[in-house]
Amino acid sequence: MGTWPAEAQALACQVRIELSRTRRHVAKSVTPRPDKETGIAHVFAAARYSLGGVRRLWGETAFRHEVLAIVLITGVFLYAGAPLWGYVGASLLFLLTVSIEALNTAVEEITDHASPNYSEMAKHAKDLGSFAVFCLLLANGIWAAYVLATLWLPLAP
Repeated sequence: MGTWPAEAQALACQVRIELSRTRRHVAKSVTPRPDKETGIAHVFAAARYSLGGVRRLWGETAFRHEVLAIVLITGVFLYAGAPLWGYVGASLLFLLTVSIEALNTAVEEITDHASPNYSEMAKHAKDLGSFAVFCLLLANGIWAAYVLATLWLPLAP
């Protein structure tokens, strides 16, 4: 028997690599899940999971920028003497932005795990998550501008 052509050898190598990745993935996914907490322990477990999410989100540059933005907006509101409703609206929009940023990060994590190679579908999923965050950032900016406009622009008679 002769040797295989170079293309066949390369394909066989790729198949071995993919099988190796699949075996590792299956081995990881076979790990049993911990038992569900019940009662008050469930509340503490949920709090731990949420804090883990905040720690993970803090690793995202975009999240740190969003935190900086709310600090700056709050500072400008303090300087301008913004009313309470301005702070409440900014706080609610910030919390909504953070929640969508967390969901966007989760989509990116799952997409990267499910599709380690380039995929047009994965790109679309990430782009859509990014667009959702952008819309809320725009809403935050519009709200801040509205609050400041009510303070700085003269009212028409």
